[in-house]
Amino acid sequence: MKPITSMRYIPTKQQLKERCTTVSAWQLPKQKSALAPEHVWTNEDMDPVKPENQTWTLWTWMAYWATDTINLGTWETASAILAVGLSWREAIPAIVVGTTCVAIPMVLNGAIGAKMHIPFSVAIRSSFGYYLAYFCIVSRSILAMFWLGIQGANGAQCMTIMIQSIWPSYGNIPNHIAAGQGITTQGMISYFLFWIIQLPLLLIPPTNLKYLFTAKLIAAPITALATMGWCVHKAGGSGNIFALKATVSGSTKAYLFLSSMSSVTGSWATLACNIPDFSRYARSSKGQFIQLPFLPIIFTLCAVIGIVTTSATGVIYGELIWNPLDIIAKWMEMGHGGRAAAFFAATSWYIAQVGTNITANSISAANDLTVLFPRYVNIERGCIIAAIIGGWVIVPWKIISSASTFLAFMGGYAVFLAPIAGIMASDYWFIKKQNYDVPALYNPDGRYRFWNGINWRALFALIVAVSPNLPGLGYSIGMNADGTDSVNISQGAKNLYTFDWLFGFVTSIVVYTACSLIFPAPASLVSETTFGHDIDAPSSDVESAREGEVLGEKHEHHHGKDFGNVDAVDIGTDFHTHNHEKSVAAHAHQA
Repeated sequence: MKPITSMRYIPTKQQLKERCTTVSAWQLPKQKSALAPEHVWTNEDMDPVKPENQTWTLWTWMAYWATDTINLGTWETASAILAVGLSWREAIPAIVVGTTCVAIPMVLNGAIGAKMHIPFSVAIRSSFGYYLAYFCIVSRSILAMFWLGIQGANGAQCMTIMIQSIWPSYGNIPNHIAAGQGITTQGMISYFLFWIIQLPLLLIPPTNLKYLFTAKLIAAPITALATMGWCVHKAGGSGNIFALKATVSGSTKAYLFLSSMSSVTGSWATLACNIPDFSRYARSSKGQFIQLPFLPIIFTLCAVIGIVTTSATGVIYGELIWNPLDIIAKWMEMGHGGRAAAFFAATSWYIAQVGTNITANSISAANDLTVLFPRYVNIERGCIIAAIIGGWVIVPWKIISSASTFLAFMGGYAVFLAPIAGIMASDYWFIKKQNYDVPALYNPDGRYRFWNGINWRALFALIVAVSPNLPGLGYSIGMNADGTDSVNISQGAKNLYTFDWLFGFVTSIVVYTACSLIFPAPASLVSETTFGHDIDAPSSDVESAREGEVLGEKHEHHHGKDFGNVDAVDIGTDFHTHNHEKSVAAHAHQA
């Protein structure tokens, strides 16, 4: 029997001793890269995806969004909209418009990863420059870790129900934590169990996520529909929520609609930027376009299920219950059968929360950390670091202790991410014409260096798009618990902040495109895409390369560096290194 220290993630006694006494002991072995220069420390997790790992098909994308959108946050989205005074007639259109708006950058930026097979943290260098890109990477990684913790704090209630349905006495644990901390002793135990069980699941490689997708695709929808069916049957109908009218009107109603739409888009603002982290695994560059219609449809269906179920609870319990876990908790009062149903339903929502954490947050943060600290962090370590920071350092249970704080957080970070998504999309489609020099993205002295590693056009567009919303962001964060203002700003600034994501996304596209066309950077433009491999077919898709094999055109030449893309040939040979760099040296400062 092998010792436990022979397992991949278990360090030996000597390694533990060294890592407790010196930072250098944490250093990863320097890995070969097909694209990065020798003096740049990198690891293979940053390289374009190997062809054998390009496994995502059209059905994978549909399963991805079907699983990713079915979670507690989506279920409760409609409740937050109705709570501010709008009716279902405004809530559903706000959800449709909001998800459609965010699906557009999903597709535009997803095309980058699907064609080039590179992660967000590498692709962003084309528009922001090699070093300014680190600002986007840091911003996105921090926010991904925040969301990772928030989803975990929401999911802790799943663990409470699962345990209490087996051992009812678990609900009688006395509380020894101060009331102002936003969590109880029982809640802390449940949260820790949720976190520690989730931790090894976060280490599932993206190429193996289809098994998690399958489990979640079976469990979560069945539980959601079963909960709605039980509530409607018990209530003898769907209740009267569809007869309710909005309690606001005029301009207030209009701005609340825009604010609700921004809350929807804000919840997916991170993924709108880092969608290349997933689309890079696509087998074809065409399959990812299914996101545009599918995301709004599946999100809206889940929200409608939430509205119908909540309305029925008003008839059953005399109060509207928006959180499905609160409904499930009441089943435990219905005897052994109710407790069994509660256990399996809570388990389904647990799988849903963990699945969302992996796909939308953990992998995103880990990819960023590998770029920020390539000497010490790979994907596995990045997932663990993100879990620790997101799960404990930011104290997520305090963030969601009040609804106002939660909604302010959701809308707030979209202020920064919307312009990043807009600049990235406009650069790829309007300026670069879908053509990148992929090897140059890995070279700090290459064509995407611009001015000292900074593309001032992207910086200017970011400032123009973000600045007008900063007063609104400060006002939102500074709102007192009783709803009174602690920051005084104009009504116009408040109204602008209600559609912060849409403003930032559109403004950044217009400003960046205009600056890039008026003040072009010729050295950063290429007429044809340069991939990190050598294939005869014009497409970067794996299918194209495989067609060559079928026709007897299988390549046998490989360079000494083992890069896993299609019949990899390192373009970092004398031809690329000498001629390409000489060209860059002559033009790099034209920007």
